[in-house]
Amino acid sequence: MEDIDEMGTKVELYVYDLTKGAAAMMSQLLIGRHLDGVWHTAIVAYGREYFFGPSGIQSIRPGSTELGEPLRVEKIGDTFLPYSVFLEYINGLGTSKFAPGTYHLLRLNCNSFSDEVSNFLVGCGIPKYILDLPEEILKTPIGQALAPLIETLANSASAGFTVGQRFVEPRIQREVSPEYQLLNTAIEEARLNSIALEARRNELNEKLAKKERKKKKKKKEKRDKTSRDSGSESNSTGYSNSVSMADSEVAEMQPTNGDMAAEMLPSDRVLQMEADERREAEERKRQRDPPIVFKDSMDVAVEFEAFCNLLEGKLNDTERINLDELRQYVLENEGSWALGDNFLNFIGRILYDKSLVADVRVKLLNILAIAALKDDVILLLHQDRREHTIMNYAFDIDRHTVEEQLPLAQFMANMFENLSSSEWLLYISDWQHNNQNISNIRVTTKVAVHSLLSELSDLQVRGVAIIHNIACKEVKTVVFDDVVVELTMALLQYFNGNPSEEYLYASMKALARFAQISGQEVPQLIQMIGPEPNKFRGVSKRVDEMIDEVNKKLR
Repeated sequence: MEDIDEMGTKVELYVYDLTKGAAAMMSQLLIGRHLDGVWHTAIVAYGREYFFGPSGIQSIRPGSTELGEPLRVEKIGDTFLPYSVFLEYINGLGTSKFAPGTYHLLRLNCNSFSDEVSNFLVGCGIPKYILDLPEEILKTPIGQALAPLIETLANSASAGFTVGQRFVEPRIQREVSPEYQLLNTAIEEARLNSIALEARRNELNEKLAKKERKKKKKKKEKRDKTSRDSGSESNSTGYSNSVSMADSEVAEMQPTNGDMAAEMLPSDRVLQMEADERREAEERKRQRDPPIVFKDSMDVAVEFEAFCNLLEGKLNDTERINLDELRQYVLENEGSWALGDNFLNFIGRILYDKSLVADVRVKLLNILAIAALKDDVILLLHQDRREHTIMNYAFDIDRHTVEEQLPLAQFMANMFENLSSSEWLLYISDWQHNNQNISNIRVTTKVAVHSLLSELSDLQVRGVAIIHNIACKEVKTVVFDDVVVELTMALLQYFNGNPSEEYLYASMKALARFAQISGQEVPQLIQMIGPEPNKFRGVSKRVDEMIDEVNKKLR
């Protein structure tokens, strides 16, 4: 396969008639001259359609605007500019000349944008018959009538947004019915409640089981004592009496069906069922691709002691109780039942109270990153679904210090250790945060992309881990519909660096999975953006195997 820089990228102009043929039929009558159409244009390059409207620069899948398929497609030429350069350029336009709010129907419109981008990419502008559409025509009633359609067109796609200095493609907005949203929310709440109840039931049943074992032990000790006390009498009465005593012990140890049912409820029978369920879960866990997690990166006891020292004299009585609950959970290995109902209020105080030193947040996030490895952390997450304290904080990762970003990304990566918490990270039910609709999968994706594209190598490693773990989850394709492009683009930018073999393998493996999941979109991005996967051939045998998997989808 040719090198992507040598073969170039095709640049096309999509031409739409905003009047849908009405101009050709009625323009002579309305304005005294014939028009073939009133044109809206967009530039298609690197597998995406870019155009300009009242909301700024828009990006969408080619041909998927409100206007449908273009009236015609004209090839402008080929560009040999790297996609990263194009992203920087678009980002600059989107924050200056073509920023949201600068649109003007006559002076700065979609065709002005197409002409400028075309000149940048291939060195020539768009056809003059489009640019030379007389201004007086657009001032006529038919021209003014097009303004609402242009507004609708602009609202059909979400504006690009900036992460650091990078222009990131937005997800495509889909119209979701209120009934679907309510149903989806209800389903996820039911799942969370079920998980929470199951975890709570496990805790209670474990306690009941301990009591049952103690009770049986005492009965056995009492039975043994009775046997010893009656030993002389048994010896004098002979063999038959000894057999009778043995039979009675067996009868006591093996109760009748009625006694067995009574004795097994509510603990033994439930415990047996749950033991079977745990074995099945463990089997599923063994069969899945192991996640990349960080288990030994810190000493939780040291972190907790430093955390307590930083909070000395700064907590009220309730918060001191919460601190002790956290100690029981992470140091004494008590179950998550130890965390009270208001524990998330304590977490929120530490994360959002700016009167506290920044290091106290770092220590808390380090502790939470270790707690994320516990199989019952889902109960803590279940509390968070009400106020989204943790997930809102995670979504704002780019606003936090680098020292906070690192354990925050590690917390997200470690939550893939267990099936229940990893599934929770991919939920699609959304809520409002800072006037944005976000969801667990959107938060997880943002943390992953931001971390991977960071200049800090340790943070990049956490980003690789999260994206690898997302890719290896066996979930329905719908989960990835809105994020697979963003994750793929982040991986391709990461490949422009020089990743080590370990993280190159994990990243290439994720790319191969995304290519399988998405169908055409990811392979197109790989071919358009690069770098060519074969660039890394020969690094190791397992990397070559992943490259082969990717190449199968590129043919």
